[in-house]
Amino acid sequence: MNIGQAARQSGLSAKMIRYYESIGLLKAATRTDSGYRLYGADELHTLAFIKRSRDLGFSLEEVGKLLTLWQDRQRASVDVKALARQHIDELNRKIDELAGLRDTLQELVEHCHGDHRPDCPILRDLASGSCCAKA
Repeated sequence: MNIGQAARQSGLSAKMIRYYESIGLLKAATRTDSGYRLYGADELHTLAFIKRSRDLGFSLEEVGKLLTLWQDRQRASVDVKALARQHIDELNRKIDELAGLRDTLQELVEHCHGDHRPDCPILRDLASGSCCAKA
């Protein structure tokens, strides 16, 4: 099948498929005499693996490691589990960070009167940001 068909079947865009090929996540496609890429069942399976890995939030570097482990039938599952645990730890760190941001913003919203007055604790807090505060 051509790249458009592979894109439709995999749920990825043709641009992403070309990108994954360019960075080595997907092996270089076989080409027709006129230069069109051709994909078979193996490539579709690899694209599905990449898409699912990305959907779970793995970075491209992590996806590359997972692909290597997946393709190595002699690998130990402990290596896969360790990589997944690292990803869980990173997800938990991001969740904690987002929860802190939500809580801060929630507090600011609760202190904003939201009426016709110009005073706004949300804008005041944004303007007093430590990275850019003007003297």
